[in-house]
Amino acid sequence: MQFKEIIGHQDVKKRLINSVNDGRISHAQLFLGPEGCGNLPMAIAYAQYISCQNKGDDDSCGECESCVKFQKLIHPDLHFVFPVASSAEVKVKPTSTQYISQWREAVLETPYLSLANWQNRIETGNKQLLISKNESESILKVLSLKTYESEYKTMIIWYPERFNIASGNKLLKIIEEPPSKTLFILVAQDAEQIISTILSRTQLVKIGRIKEDTIQVELEKKYALESSIAHKIAHQSDGNFITAQKLIEHSATEEEFHELFKIWMRSAFKGNVAGLITWSENMASAAFGREKQKQFLKYALHLFRESLIKNYGDPEMERTANNELKFLSNFAPYIHGANCIEIIELFNNASYHIERNANPKILFLDISLKLTKLLRVQAPEFN
Repeated sequence: MQFKEIIGHQDVKKRLINSVNDGRISHAQLFLGPEGCGNLPMAIAYAQYISCQNKGDDDSCGECESCVKFQKLIHPDLHFVFPVASSAEVKVKPTSTQYISQWREAVLETPYLSLANWQNRIETGNKQLLISKNESESILKVLSLKTYESEYKTMIIWYPERFNIASGNKLLKIIEEPPSKTLFILVAQDAEQIISTILSRTQLVKIGRIKEDTIQVELEKKYALESSIAHKIAHQSDGNFITAQKLIEHSATEEEFHELFKIWMRSAFKGNVAGLITWSENMASAAFGREKQKQFLKYALHLFRESLIKNYGDPEMERTANNELKFLSNFAPYIHGANCIEIIELFNNASYHIERNANPKILFLDISLKLTKLLRVQAPEFN
């Protein structure tokens, strides 16, 4: 992985490159940043640059024997540790080594990887992912070996927050006094959750959220999005590229939700009971599972929020797609201070009851009938 593949953070890349070229490689570093900032691919690109046999001024060459292996995450001097749990495939004493094939596939497919996506990939259900004492013993064994090809042996530890006390304590000495030419890179989101004795032994490399305009440019280039759509997604992502990718995946679903919402609100406003019954039956059909029903309710809350912002808020806070703008210009006046609290409570309660297996047909019809009254409430007048 090369620095050019990482979105933004030019200043961080420059500092890391300078540290290598100036011979100031700290043996234990903490790449700290919020989810979706790119600290994992940054750590891999940094390790690749260190091992590159033909370094450029601003990146690894990407072509030498070392870079080719790093690009596939199979370099013999590159090691990974990450949280795991038992699964159907690995039943006892799980360690990263047992999941390394899935890890390589996951990172190469999506370098901006979330812990939830990782857990889904290795199919561990609801079990808590941890870095156990068994893992620490495996790390000590790996690092006792000499390097194979590179000057440095690199150990990238993803989510060190998931060390327990026993596993963390086993590594204190080797992190403080590692074998010669050994590099630890801890890739974390929350420094407060890292065992303090480990935290104190690392040099901090802080990686912030990705700038909104940088995400927008990347979305336009990578996904061929229109500028307005890319801008909206970048704004909603709040500097988190994982969130941006999820929003793109959900865009088709949101288009479907938008059409459903329009039909629903028009029928409710007109008091079209027959239409509301048909609509509720559709929402309760096999095509809509409970997860999709919850997603729809969340989307509805998003449109109510945008309506309130349009009426009372700062236009800079608006997060609406092009297809929503025209609809909201007509719909927003009906969501106001006299009915918004009841509407929001109605939808929050509905989501709660969906999670607890309420009958969706009855639930959505009940919401529909209540909306016919709430949408007719007059907006308050201000003197």
